[in-house]
Amino acid sequence: MPFVLAALVVGHLLALHEHGSSNPNGITGNGDRYPMHPYFSFKDLVTVFLFLLALSVIVCFYPNLLGHSDNYIPANPMQTPASIVPEWYKS
Repeated sequence: MPFVLAALVVGHLLALHEHGSSNPNGITGNGDRYPMHPYFSFKDLVTVFLFLLALSVIVCFYPNLLGHSDNYIPANPMQTPASIVPEWYKS
């Protein structure tokens, strides 16, 4: 599913690049439209770079930021976790 969504985004950007967006006023002339490339391409690249910067900061400096505190409880190999119960006991 993520690949389908990514393909739809790329197709949408290509369609905007080829045909341009419509004008909400209904004017068909190209004089009132912004071209796709430098304005929207630059805006999209800035967004991608900011996302990658935020992702890099989280991964490199705060790797446990989105983790769960239960991951730091040492496991006891002699005791079964409380969440695991036999099939016959569930009801």
